Amino acid sequence: MHGEFGYAVIGGGLVGASLAYGLAKQGQKVVMLDEADIARRASRGNFALVWVQGKGAAFPVYSDWTISSALAWSGFADELEELTGIRLYHRRPGGFVLCLSEDELAFRAEELGKLKAYNAGYPFEILSREELVNLLPQIGPEVVGASYCALDGDVNSLMLLRSLHTAFALVGGTSLPGSKVVDIQCNSNVYRLSTLTGKVYANRIILAAGLGNRELGSMVGFDVPVRAQRGEIMVTEKIASFLHYPMHVIRQTNEGGVMIGDSHEEAEDYNSVSIPIQSGMASRAVRMFPCLEPLNVVRMWSALRVLSCDGYPIYAHSNTHPGAYLVTCHSGVTLAAAHAHRLAPSIHSGSWDPIISSFGLERFHAEAA
Repeated sequence: MHGEFGYAVIGGGLVGASLAYGLAKQGQKVVMLDEADIARRASRGNFALVWVQGKGAAFPVYSDWTISSALAWSGFADELEELTGIRLYHRRPGGFVLCLSEDELAFRAEELGKLKAYNAGYPFEILSREELVNLLPQIGPEVVGASYCALDGDVNSLMLLRSLHTAFALVGGTSLPGSKVVDIQCNSNVYRLSTLTGKVYANRIILAAGLGNRELGSMVGFDVPVRAQRGEIMVTEKIASFLHYPMHVIRQTNEGGVMIGDSHEEAEDYNSVSIPIQSGMASRAVRMFPCLEPLNVVRMWSALRVLSCDGYPIYAHSNTHPGAYLVTCHSGVTLAAAHAHRLAPSIHSGSWDPIISSFGLERFHAEAA
């Protein structure tokens, strides 16, 4: 018995769309099932960074994985833009983490030093205020220095999501929006997915539904250790371009608005924002760049990060349901290139890249033991 599709990717956010595109590009018959616009979609609420700096200090293989994706991003963006005609506004000028005290700067140096000890070629610099002001002349008097990584950049993540969906269709993929999966059954190695709009049959399935993977995973033998973490963002009115580098908490978009975001809350409600948190973010941003103070804030929102127990991605195949795969991470923008170009081919070939195998569920069982 054979399914209607070779693969069903459950989830139409950046993670699911990257994988679906990567598989369809290889000539596979792929359907992407998406809940619809009511989905709690981090893909629309994120900070849009393609970021390397500091990632993997406690798990260096994650640093390797992140660097590989960041290095592939320029080619990935060119590929999508050529195929779809949609401009992504990707840039990689390097990124800064600004520090407002000597203690903050010392901590950055220590954390990045751990990565340097693991990878002697890890590209970072610690800049003094005197060095920094030549690159960022509008920094405030409280900025004492910064860390800098040449591999950091950003993108228009809304255009990225649109581009991936468009590219997926152009290479032969089938999208079924409004098709939330409510049940998964397997018979004779074919998966029957019951959705709100009907049934879909596929030989293999990939769970890429973010927080929805918790419920879906239990249907195919996965115990998915992920939780929600709320982050909040504010955006100013559009102004002339002044910030030519992305920061970890401040970036100017290609349209001219300045995004500010630096919060971490253990909460699953994303329909509200906290005025004290927004006030704190604004205050810190103004200390970094006093020129922001007179600007009007035109919108605020919150979104949910999808975090595993240790904060790193999970790539796994089911031990009880052959052909069922789990993919979850909170860096869907940064890892989009790696997901499309490396993870998707590894899933299809069945021969997992060793670096991908490092992100299996087994690591949580080892910790428990």
